Amino acid sequence: QVQLVESGGGLVQAGDSLRLSCAASGRTWTIYVVGWFRQSPGKEREFVAAINWSGGGTNYADSVKGRFTISRDNAKNTVYLQTSSLKPEDTAVYFCAVRRGMYTSYEYWGQGTQVTVSS
Repeated sequence: QVQLVESGGGLVQAGDSLRLSCAASGRTWTIYVVGWFRQSPGKEREFVAAINWSGGGTNYADSVKGRFTISRDNAKNTVYLQTSSLKPEDTAVYFCAVRRGMYTSYEYWGQGTQVTVSS
């Protein structure tokens, strides 16, 4: 199993930045991809960004391209989501999740961290 703990959320103003962290523990050598997702009240959970654990390749949702950057520190078993130019519509609970294969689903999830952006 892989355990995930997110941190770094908070209440900020529009235009501000936050760095979210996702610390992994357990069978971390089985991680293939780490993704960030978000969910706001009344909405479906949506994909934000993902990073390949070993190769470092990334992809982003169109809504965050150019504003968010995902990165990893394998030595610390941690993935970061650097957010910038935050907008009120970025308000959500942000979750990180792990896939253990190229064609598998995200099977391990953290508890989430709240990001609130005021206008």
